[in-house]
Amino acid sequence: TYERYEEIVRKHWIPAIGHIELGKLQPIHIQEQYTRWAEEGRLDGRGGGLSPKTVVQHHRVLRKALQWALKMQLIARNPADAAQPPRPARREMRALDAQQTVRLLQACKGTPLYIPVLLAVTCGMRRGEILGLRWKDVDLERGVLTVRQTLEETRDGLRFKGPKTAAGNRSIALPALAVQALRRHRVQQAKERLLMGPAYEDHDLVCARPDGKPLRPDYLSQALPRVAQQAGLPRIRFHDLRHSHATHLLQAGVHPKVVAERLGHATVQVTLDIYSHVLPTLQQDAAQRLDATLAAAAKALQPGGLERD
Repeated sequence: TYERYEEIVRKHWIPAIGHIELGKLQPIHIQEQYTRWAEEGRLDGRGGGLSPKTVVQHHRVLRKALQWALKMQLIARNPADAAQPPRPARREMRALDAQQTVRLLQACKGTPLYIPVLLAVTCGMRRGEILGLRWKDVDLERGVLTVRQTLEETRDGLRFKGPKTAAGNRSIALPALAVQALRRHRVQQAKERLLMGPAYEDHDLVCARPDGKPLRPDYLSQALPRVAQQAGLPRIRFHDLRHSHATHLLQAGVHPKVVAERLGHATVQVTLDIYSHVLPTLQQDAAQRLDATLAAAAKALQPGGLERD
């Protein structure tokens, strides 16, 4: 995150407004830049403008910096508050249904993708959480794993860090399918470790290369769409597997609070906002269940029903 923000400041904001004194910076200076970036903001040589989502990210970085300047009383107001970045289109969420999920798991069997995909669709874990998962954080006897660290890729290489939020540090109950697969995987991993001998790097990782080194996050992101396509499934991102997990649970009637806890959301409202598209179906199902319950109660109160007893 820091590297991305630093790049935004160095490559975009400093060339755009770095020559303007802080006290003379006006909303119009910022607004004009948003328009310019939308038309010709790309720096990769391919031409064209930045996406609305990217411009909004630039806006947030500048506004946060100017908010600090306001707090330090270096400026009397925050000029970024008056500027209006473009409104990005809501990204369509993709989720596999139950049959598609099973087909994907079958297509991944026998590949390094299988365990990461299995943990994503059965636990709703993020990519970095899966790649940072250690065996000491997995209790197969109790059928529970604990998220305590994640793996991220930086300019200096791979590194482990703690979960982004307090809610991200959580325990997740494992379904029997995942427990059985993890038992088999641990045995296979032990065999690979013996074959590698002293060359094996022991990081205690559940998902690792044959030599014990961490898998690169990009490997999952690049390999999954290819496997999905070969299996005749829609093109999906690895993060869509997390969406699939949440959707399956909500459609099965699992309480949103439980879903939020499994996903590591700070509040249940975050879960409800993200998966609002699933709620209309749940509302209909709830109405049908209530109708059936009341109909059964009314029937029981009729002569010959429970009232007679």
